[in-house]
Formats: sequence, structure tokens, C-alpha cells
Amino acid sequence: MVNDKYWNEKIETLPNEEIKKHQLQKLKEQVKYCYANSVFYHKKFDSIGLKPEDIKSLDDLKKIPFTVKADLKENYPYGMVAANPDEIVEIHASSGTTGDQIVGAYTKNDMDIWQELMARSIYTAGGRPQDVIQIAYGYGLFTGGLGFHYGVQKLGARVVPISGGMTQRQIKLMKDLDVTILACTPSFAVYLAETMIQEGIVPQKDLKLKRGIFGAETWSHQMRQRIEKELGIEAFDIYGLTELYGPGVSVECSEHDGLHVWEDHFIVETINPDTGESLPDGQEGELVFTALDKTGLPILRYRTCDISKIIREKCVCGRTHARMLRVTGRSDDMLIVRGVNVFPSQIEFAIMQFPELAAQYLIVLDRPGALDTFLVKVELTEHTQKNTQLDIKQLKHNIQQKIYIITGLSADIEVVNPNELPRTEGKAKRVLDLRKGKM
Repeated sequence: MVNDKYWNEKIETLPNEEIKKHQLQKLKEQVKYCYANSVFYHKKFDSIGLKPEDIKSLDDLKKIPFTVKADLKENYPYGMVAANPDEIVEIHASSGTTGDQIVGAYTKNDMDIWQELMARSIYTAGGRPQDVIQIAYGYGLFTGGLGFHYGVQKLGARVVPISGGMTQRQIKLMKDLDVTILACTPSFAVYLAETMIQEGIVPQKDLKLKRGIFGAETWSHQMRQRIEKELGIEAFDIYGLTELYGPGVSVECSEHDGLHVWEDHFIVETINPDTGESLPDGQEGELVFTALDKTGLPILRYRTCDISKIIREKCVCGRTHARMLRVTGRSDDMLIVRGVNVFPSQIEFAIMQFPELAAQYLIVLDRPGALDTFLVKVELTEHTQKNTQLDIKQLKHNIQQKIYIITGLSADIEVVNPNELPRTEGKAKRVLDLRKGKM
């Protein structure tokens, strides 16, 4: 570490032309590696008559066909692995809630790079060796817990590897062990804050928390503000996918003006999610990533389904790598209600405008007849419930109007008492779609 501001100043402030030069060299090497060692990519290239030597510039990246989630599912578990079996030292996997899991296979080289990426990301978010970092992401096949664990170890900070769940114990350990940084999903951070309020704990007074590093699910700016206010911390967004090591692909710095994509290890593009057409920087589209170093299970032009935009201006913090703005939703999470496209993040944005409401909500879709029904369940805060002057009817009307302005749809609103909606200690479940199978 040359400068206390950066984990690796030389890499993080590399001029744009040097980044492109490095990317081109690594891309050529990675394409050759994939063609020589991956049966999947060898067949894919041959099917369109593409040879590794055809990749001569970064613009030639567009000649490479997309890789999609279905490819990994169809080749489960090891069909896309390029390394020899005895070179694979660790396995991770997605949740597999919609069929076969997405498997990540890691070589020793992959693990070294992932650990470095995570240390760099935690440092960028303000983590330092003197910090005590509580990891409340799940450990095991999910990449969140162990990804952070490896990064904290590389950083040299003290790790509290509690994993998910055990809410009361989480809070007790934060207090007893002087935890300064919390790492978990944003929805679990909200849950922890709610529990602290119920138990009379004032984080700003009773805890030493300074920062939180949150990821693994889409969250709005309004949820960030609520977390920061209730926990008394600075909240940082981190991004990653099992298909791309895990967390550590990009992270916010203290400027909170987009997430720095570590371009020495990834090439990021945006495309039109409907046509696959490449989009210019600054235009919102689906993120596509190419991993430049992965050897266990290499990935070229992976369609993430995450919707964002890329900006390449140098950040005020001095880092030169491209930044992706906060993910606003996922193309595969988009709901079609009465012919209108709706993202759960739009509903969250609307709900967060009302201080009377907790951060929990549930979208319930059904089709009892010819038309869709669109119900949004929201929850009062403990403080609001005690307000005898509260006009529930007016509150429901105001929420309905806000959702209509944002989505163009009229929603039914159900207001429930505090703690009635289900809580999760991992990724939040925001949608209950009962229309499946109904015509």
C-alpha cells in the first residue's frame, strides 16, 4: 500500500489508455485459453467460425457470442470448467431456487485474485486493518460470507464470521466486540435496525459501527438513507455474481457516485436487453461482463440481467476505472402487470417516500379472472402505530397515488401492523406471484 487512500494506487489510478492496453492483452490470452481448454467455448467459437486470432482489438469483443445463465444450468455441474479436475480447489454455487444451481469452480489462481479483489473493495469502502468486521452474509456455497472472509483476512482486519441469522446474537456481538463495519444484505441491515429499536438499543450511542458494506440484492437510495439514519453509519454498495468469482467485481468509494468496476480483471459493457445491441456509455442497459483472469470456469460476455449504466469519467476520489451506477432492477425480475413493465425497485422507491412505513413490503399478483390484480402490502412503523391521529385511509390513498405516478398502474394497498410481514435473514422476498399457471 503506497497511499492510505488506495489499496493499490498504481492499479486504481491507471490512465484509461493503459487500462485498455492491459485489457486487450488479457482478453487475447483469455480467448486463447478458453478455445484451447473449454469444450463449451471451443464449440461455441467453431459454430460461428470464430478463431482466437480474430480478436485483435477491444472492439472485436463484440464478435464473441454472449454467455447466459441457461448455458451454466445446461452444463451443470462441470460442463463449462476449463481447468483440470485436480486444479479445482473450491466450489461455490448460487441458491438454485429456479432449478439447477449455478456452479462456480475455482483454481488456486482464481482464489488469489478473488481475495485480492475483495481486499481492494473493502479498503475502497473505508475498511482498514484496525477495523473489526462482522460478516452477516451466509457462509457455505453462497459466495457472500466466504468472499468477505477472504478479503478481510487479506486486509489484515479482525473478522467476526457470524454468518446470517441469529439477530439478537448479531447485535450482542456488535456491542461486545466493538464491531466497526457490518457486511450483510441491505434487507438484513434493516431487520437488525428494527430489532435494535425494539430492544431499546441506540446504535449511535451503544455501538461503534461506522460503516456497512451491503450487496447481494437490489436496494434503493431511499433504503440507503434509512439504513444510514437508523444505524448511524455510512453505507456502501458492493456488487458481484457467483459467475464472476462472487462479490468484489465493483464497489462504491466514499464519493458514492457509482461503483468502481475493477477493469484490470473485468471488461464491462451495456446492451439493449431486448435486442442484444451494444449501447454507448451513459445509456442504461443490461450489464455484460467478461472475466479476464478466470481459469477454473472462465466467462466471456456474460449477460447478468442487471440493469445499470456505465460512466467512465475519472472519479473525484482519483480512481480511473469505469463506474457502474446503482443497479435499478433485473430484466428477469421485471413484472408485467396488465401489460405494463414494473420493477420491484420502483415500488420500494414509492414506499420509502413515507416515513410512516417500515422498509418491508410485499407485492402480491394474482389473476382470479381475466385481469391481473396488483396488491402492495406495506407495514407501519412502531412509532406510527401509536399515533392515534393517523388517517389510514388517507395514507393508503397517498401511497396509491405515488405508485401510480411512478408506474402508471393503480395498486390496491393493504396497511398492516409492525412485524406482520415476513422477515428474511438473507435476500428479501418481495414478490408473491400467484398468476403462474392461470390463463
